Amino acid sequence: MNAVRRWFGTDGIRAPFGQAPLDEPTVRALGLALGARLDHRQGARARVVLGGDTRASTPVLMRWLASALVHQGVDLCLAGMLPTPGIAWLTRDLGADAGLVVSASHNPSSDNGIKLLDGRGFKWRIEDEAALETAMLQQLEAPPPSAQPAPPPPLGRQVIDGYLASLVASVGASDARENGAHQAPLGQLRIALDTANGAASPFAAKIFRRLGAQVRASADRPDGSNINRDCGSTHPQAIAAFTRTSGADLGFAFDGDADRVLVADETGTVHDGDAMLYLLARDLDACGQLPSHAVVATSMSNLGLEIALRREGIALVRCDVGDRAVVETLRARGLRLGGEQSGHLVDLVLSTTGDGMLTALRLAALRARTAQPLSTMLRDFERLPQLIENVRVASKPDWTRLASVERARREVCAALGQEGRLVLRYSGTEPLARIMIEGRERTTIEALAGHLAAAIRAAIG
Repeated sequence: MNAVRRWFGTDGIRAPFGQAPLDEPTVRALGLALGARLDHRQGARARVVLGGDTRASTPVLMRWLASALVHQGVDLCLAGMLPTPGIAWLTRDLGADAGLVVSASHNPSSDNGIKLLDGRGFKWRIEDEAALETAMLQQLEAPPPSAQPAPPPPLGRQVIDGYLASLVASVGASDARENGAHQAPLGQLRIALDTANGAASPFAAKIFRRLGAQVRASADRPDGSNINRDCGSTHPQAIAAFTRTSGADLGFAFDGDADRVLVADETGTVHDGDAMLYLLARDLDACGQLPSHAVVATSMSNLGLEIALRREGIALVRCDVGDRAVVETLRARGLRLGGEQSGHLVDLVLSTTGDGMLTALRLAALRARTAQPLSTMLRDFERLPQLIENVRVASKPDWTRLASVERARREVCAALGQEGRLVLRYSGTEPLARIMIEGRERTTIEALAGHLAAAIRAAIG
């Protein structure tokens, strides 16, 4: 019997460090439950890869998890500080049964989280997380282990370097051109990087330079408390200004665990995941490498993306919000490329989860190959006005139980007609209702969003 899902959200566990479920007893219970589950499922000694981002709390959480896993007889591979997609890559490369990522992604440093990956590097399924919660509850009710074994030594640098080499190879192999371009496929591009004082900080600039780019980096000195602080993909104004002042051809801003990225063009204009998905989809399709001439995006992706792709003969398949939903839809439909506005882009030929560095490298290689400014490459991509309004809520009942909200929702949809879209949903990680409206006129959608937000506040705010 599965427990009610209380701890796992849309992207693993996420909470303020030290508070349940990121307190020591619950985290150790997770490690014990996971170790027992893998041992039972595999029938042999299980192997787990463990790593995380640059938060001060990450080594503490890793120590609690490591002790519990080793107590259960798990063969533990400690990756240390590494981006989420790097841990997914290592999980596959080392033939592990699971991967654990300690990170709260784009959240502030006071938060942290735990993400679970299966042996193929994919996020755990919701039903598997629910079953693990049941086992965690049982571990919490049992007496804690009297011994707390020490974790093994960390993996050697050469093992982790394999992930970085795979990034270099993916660009060099797929984008090689004549005259030795395979050695420097970025062709002396000027690149500005904002690594969010996160997990990409030690790696991103080195990889871009290795591929021939001239690099200027910022927010690349993590101190445990400055991750995502006024930098990274959640503060795009930073990379916009840095790209302009550095005279860069492109700017890239990652989030804390480097599974997402945003891009700035040569003017400092920042473009989100929709624009990047458009560019990569069009390129793959031109090369005959886009299965079914289709990509996957979420319900939040701009209607302008759908229109722009349709002109290129590419279909857009929509799915629920979250990179896990994107990946599940890609796998179910036999497709290759998908993503979210937030900058999570997944190419299943090259990765199993969003990989900000991989996305950035491929966009840079495309820019170098076409020898056109990014603003020119995106001239046929026109976003419709879109507004996202968050309303703090006290509870999350089904919308159909709220007559006044449902009435306001119908009124908004009628006003939009065929010229726009409304998506109304709850956040999976915060006490928020999210209103997304698209339409031809910004003043119109602002008024409609305000009308719906007022109804939600009156009902459950």
